[in-house]
Amino acid sequence: MIISKNILKSINNENVIIPDNTLLDLPEKVLQFGTGVLLRGLPDYFIDKANRQGVFNGRVAVVKSTSKGDLNDFNEQNGLYTICVRGLENGQTIKENIISSSISRVLSADKEWSEILKIGQSADLQVVVSNTTEVGITLLKENINLNPPVSFPAKLLAVLHARYKALGNTKAADIVIIATELIPENGKKLESIVIELAEFNVLEPEFLSWLKAHAHFCNSLVDRIVPGKPDDATLDKLKEQLGYSDNLLIMAEPYRLWAIEGDEKVAELLSFKQVDNGVIVKPDIEIYRELKVRLLNGSHTLTSGIAYLSGIDTVTNAMNDQAIKSYVVKVMQSEIVPAIPYKVPGDEAMVFSAAVLDRFANPYIKHLWLNITFQYTMKMKIRILPVLSQYYKLFNKVPSSIAFGFAAFLCFMRSHKKEENQYFGQYNGNEYLITDDQAAYFYEKSKLNEADYVSSVLSDQQLWETDLASLTDFIKTVQENYNNINNLGITEALAKAK
Repeated sequence: MIISKNILKSINNENVIIPDNTLLDLPEKVLQFGTGVLLRGLPDYFIDKANRQGVFNGRVAVVKSTSKGDLNDFNEQNGLYTICVRGLENGQTIKENIISSSISRVLSADKEWSEILKIGQSADLQVVVSNTTEVGITLLKENINLNPPVSFPAKLLAVLHARYKALGNTKAADIVIIATELIPENGKKLESIVIELAEFNVLEPEFLSWLKAHAHFCNSLVDRIVPGKPDDATLDKLKEQLGYSDNLLIMAEPYRLWAIEGDEKVAELLSFKQVDNGVIVKPDIEIYRELKVRLLNGSHTLTSGIAYLSGIDTVTNAMNDQAIKSYVVKVMQSEIVPAIPYKVPGDEAMVFSAAVLDRFANPYIKHLWLNITFQYTMKMKIRILPVLSQYYKLFNKVPSSIAFGFAAFLCFMRSHKKEENQYFGQYNGNEYLITDDQAAYFYEKSKLNEADYVSSVLSDQQLWETDLASLTDFIKTVQENYNNINNLGITEALAKAK
């Protein structure tokens, strides 16, 4: 029995949240570019939740822009899919199964472009959401009258121009465009490309005025781990528990955040924000970006080398190791929280850090430390150096846990072998691939002796774009930790570093 609107009433399972059939007839208020699991597990999750509470009362028409894959599953299941929420929240285990009815239909841009333009012309439409990957928000100078245009910004411009011609300068024309792509200033960058494309297409000046008055482009930050469809064994167990099959089923962690940069007018159109504290609409969302990048991403980065060299494969397993869990708590709450280079209330940072610890310990998410070491050097520069600099400004002393994280990073990056264009490290008899744009640099530096290797790398102002040697005792402390890792082993060195 495959999930569809025809079997909803026959599902007799108190462990599944089942939508009322009336929700399937709600108007299409959202046009979404992207079918990926993040959108289905975050924005569409919030919209579905609001609809069930009678708040937003609108569904999502999804645009499939690429030729990869097909729409069979969406069509066969009437857009219905199950979100299985699994993990920890405030230390409590969460297990929740939700049949989402947020998606009304999925349209192919190649085959149904005229229908997509028709949605854009509707007064029901209030929101456009995109997740077209970072490559999607790029300028391609093209004619927006193509059927369809090639790039996402051109498709969006064509939709907005059709809306302008259909609705004109009326309140019904107001629309919020929210970019969720993982690039800085995602909404504003999209807006600038759309305006440039409008000028390239020599669209009427009145339309450009309309854009400024009625189209609200918003930066946004999305944060939820949505692994998507589980492995076959887990899927079979879920099928048995749920009582039906679902080819679109996705897993998601309990934590959820969608921070949207907007004013009161934007907040009014995004009424679904009322039903969940995970949706935040504020004129400035930089605080949420800082919290995520410093506490979640930064802690991940600093711990990755330590955990991997300790022989621990996943983040969850590391949180079951008392020594590494203690390290994560200390580096996050004692060193990163007070030194976030942005004005963040201490209590808000601590609350966020507690949520991060729950997320790290989630037994249902398998996050490999080796994968987190991807582009290790860049992550240390972007995520850690601003905190390190701020810590010295505030306290003028070595942050011991950050220093140990640097030592583990240097141990991990020390490569002993090159094969074609690949570089390999080795520790405690275990060989691993180093996936980092700076791997060749570290391979050359690894030819130095132990003492010169550490000082040479950390003193390299061109690499770090700052002078780490000017930080009192920092290089010295990293060197001591590095020596202990090599001489005593990572576990004893970590214990000694406390």
